[in-house]
Amino acid sequence: MESKYTLGMIGLGTMGRNLLLNMADNGFAVTGYDKDPNMIEKLKQDGSKHNLTAYSSLEDFIASLELPRRIMLLVPAGPIVDSVIKELEPLLEKGDMIIDSGNSHFTDTSRRAIELSDIGIHFFGMGISGGEEGARFGPSIMPGGDKTAYSNMKEILEAVSAKVNGDPCVAYIGPGASGHFVKMVHNGIEYSMMQLLAESYDIMKNALDYSNEEIYSVFEKWNNGRLQSFLLEVTRDIFKVKDDKTNNFLLDMIKDEAKSKGTGKWTSQVSMDLQLPIPTINEAVSTRDLSKYKSLRVALSKVYAQDNTLAENKEQFIIELEQALYFSVITSYAQGLHLLWQASISYKYELQLHEIAQIWRGGCIIRAEFLEDIYQAYKKQPDLEHLYADAGVQEKMKEILPGMRSVVTHALQSGLAIPAFASALTYFDSLRTERMPSNLIQAQRDFFGAHRFERTDAEGTFHAIWNPINA
Repeated sequence: MESKYTLGMIGLGTMGRNLLLNMADNGFAVTGYDKDPNMIEKLKQDGSKHNLTAYSSLEDFIASLELPRRIMLLVPAGPIVDSVIKELEPLLEKGDMIIDSGNSHFTDTSRRAIELSDIGIHFFGMGISGGEEGARFGPSIMPGGDKTAYSNMKEILEAVSAKVNGDPCVAYIGPGASGHFVKMVHNGIEYSMMQLLAESYDIMKNALDYSNEEIYSVFEKWNNGRLQSFLLEVTRDIFKVKDDKTNNFLLDMIKDEAKSKGTGKWTSQVSMDLQLPIPTINEAVSTRDLSKYKSLRVALSKVYAQDNTLAENKEQFIIELEQALYFSVITSYAQGLHLLWQASISYKYELQLHEIAQIWRGGCIIRAEFLEDIYQAYKKQPDLEHLYADAGVQEKMKEILPGMRSVVTHALQSGLAIPAFASALTYFDSLRTERMPSNLIQAQRDFFGAHRFERTDAEGTFHAIWNPINA
């Protein structure tokens, strides 16, 4: 009898193909399916040492898999996922499992899990971070949903995931769509950190008049310290790449209009739904959108021209800028984790934040040295509501706060746009304020809309006659 495959991958683009190669390297018998014959041929070429093959017939692909069938999807999020599932349904049997490994919106994952459960198919959504290199050599993996399906996939996922101190960067996230939710928040933090690095570059280039070589050196130094991270590392390396056409630095030849695929926007939207603020992440999303208004920006730059030069001691300012970036990176993680804390309550995800920090330490885009501090903070206090409340983090924040204030103050006075830095500081100051001016907002709401308010000296809600003349 012909032996059958342990797992089948639908979608043999770069991510799907690299993940299959990773699985084959780890000794698993795997195969794939794609409608594009070029993708099938590419898999055969790249996987020749393992004799990897793939199918162009969905029926033959399904027949080649051992029971219960393990089918992973790596196709574009949205209607295509539903279309693939619809094609699969009549070919599957009860007990088979489907794993959606794309960047699906968590609400779609919730719906699909219910629909497939009704016909006896196990389903879970799984976030994967690390890009094509991570998929090939070890990503961070965030599976959530059907626990039976996860238990059947655990050995494979642990084998192919990144490892930190011998620990696999994968763990069962929780029920429902928790896996895709956590990946979405990961991407929101990623947006924030990218924007903060961009603002640091802007300050150095346009306010301190640093060359690309000097900026490379600064990022190199920072990456050898407490700011060490994958994003800082790749950002550093951008500053040494020359353009083949002009021999200028390639970065200087790239148009300043940022694109996005929407996962950052999803993070912002759900934070509004849960009424939990993540302003630094929101600013990162908004600034990408604002960058698209290039012609308007060019016109207004001529009307409102200003010298952005900082007259401060450059060496001292760079020290403070490192502190400001560290402060803001901590804040980005803190906002994302606070959102996960609230989502765990609101959606009953039962998230273990220390485990999430643990699997983010390797393989993923936001991996960084500071994640070890986050891991230890939540391991020590699993019910920690906010990262700012951890004693170790508090010591770091107090030390670097003066540098953060100095950078934000001088940048704003010089007319530099620093939306992420500024929002991180005002977020911090709002959270450390015992009595906010929100009492005035409640008074305003009651004045014009009779929305009522609560008192500091009595229980219940109240309405006042604010304008006796009109009463």
